[in-house]
Amino acid sequence: MLKKRMKMSIILSLFAALFLVLGACSNANDESAENPEGTENPEGTENTENTEGTENMEDMEGMDHSKMDHSSSGEVPEGLKVAENPTYEVGSQAIIETGHMEGMKGAEATIVGAYDTIAYAISYTPTTGGERVENHKWVIHEEFKDVGDETLEPGTEVTVNATHMEGMDGTSAEIDSAEETTLYMVDFTPTTGGEEVKNHKWVTESELSPAE
Repeated sequence: MLKKRMKMSIILSLFAALFLVLGACSNANDESAENPEGTENPEGTENTENTEGTENMEDMEGMDHSKMDHSSSGEVPEGLKVAENPTYEVGSQAIIETGHMEGMKGAEATIVGAYDTIAYAISYTPTTGGERVENHKWVIHEEFKDVGDETLEPGTEVTVNATHMEGMDGTSAEIDSAEETTLYMVDFTPTTGGEEVKNHKWVTESELSPAE
């Protein structure tokens, strides 16, 4: 009888030990599932979006360059005075220091014409519709209709007789600023590539620098 009791006690002890071992294994598996090894914390991930190569468009603000006449005939208004001793002679090279259109700034230009006149920045609404163009550079005095010989003051309303951009010819414009200077017509190849721009009108003397 005593032997049977001892056997039963041993068997119960073994079952108890087995339950303890199985319970320990189950807890270990649960912890492993909650915290898998090698998983990185996604928090704090740095934004690596590439912003290099963004072009400074300050010089081109307010202008729709898709409608610009990139290659004109080279004709100039009647009565325009040819510069006698321009800083940049016809046929010479110069570096363009302004960005009237994409790929213009930094391009090497060939001087096609040099004229003494008054350059104006103007604002206008295209005759073809669309948004108002602000501070367009440049339109010269001879490209306005019936304005006489005197320099026009800022705020003056004028009629434009030029086709630099689509919807410009015949529009009513407001003078933003005026500058008496030598104006140049130039040929250049855009720094962004593409075909050569012929007879671009206009670039002021201060917007050019000597070619090295």
